[in-house]
Amino acid sequence: MTSKANHHDAEWVSQFLASRRTTRDFLSIPVPDDILNQILTDALTAPSWSNTRPFKVAVASGQVRDRISAEFLSRWNAVSTHLRGGLWGKITLLIKRYGLPTSNRLISKPYPADLKPSAMQLGAGLYATFGVAREDRVQRDKWWAKNYEFYGAPTELFIYIHKSLHIYAASDAGLMMENLALSAHAYGLGTCMQGAVGIWDDVVRKEFDVPKNYRLLCGIAIGYPSESQVNTFKANRIDVSELVIKPR
Repeated sequence: MTSKANHHDAEWVSQFLASRRTTRDFLSIPVPDDILNQILTDALTAPSWSNTRPFKVAVASGQVRDRISAEFLSRWNAVSTHLRGGLWGKITLLIKRYGLPTSNRLISKPYPADLKPSAMQLGAGLYATFGVAREDRVQRDKWWAKNYEFYGAPTELFIYIHKSLHIYAASDAGLMMENLALSAHAYGLGTCMQGAVGIWDDVVRKEFDVPKNYRLLCGIAIGYPSESQVNTFKANRIDVSELVIKPR
């Protein structure tokens, strides 16, 4: 039988988990090294496939962070400008190739039909919060560019996984990342998981000595949340009934 104290603890955990939300606008205040180190330590308490820990993290702060961001923005500006230029713009992009994905090309492909409604609902909600009309491609591209500014976060974490374990390494990394996000939340920090930054691995490798047998999975922006309205946005969370597969 669950004790009264434990029941209260369980309620607190449920409330804490539900209170974590994605941060999309950060203060420039640096994350203290001791707090960041503790968050990474907490991340490593997650379970792992045969305890292999098939992941590594590149921590980009200061000038390293700024150089990566500047190159990401340059590439995105080139891509978005060409894509808005119609057929000739797309042809020019294919010829010049500057800005095309150098890794994780699947990210740029459309979602399958069964997943697309959720993604569209999220996009509509976010752009409504930003005050950006769906048909305003220039403003949409401008807001997407904030991915490559890491939403103003002073630190960007680049998550790498071991190539040999494929989806199992990604699974382990996901468990680690969730611990990381929850620990950051406990310290009053915000996080934003960023698949968008996973398409230019070469830029990150230029700054870090990443082992050849690791591939870039995604990024995580981390820092102190600002008072921006965008940080009040709450994405829809599905009901348990949508999660559980029904028996035949």
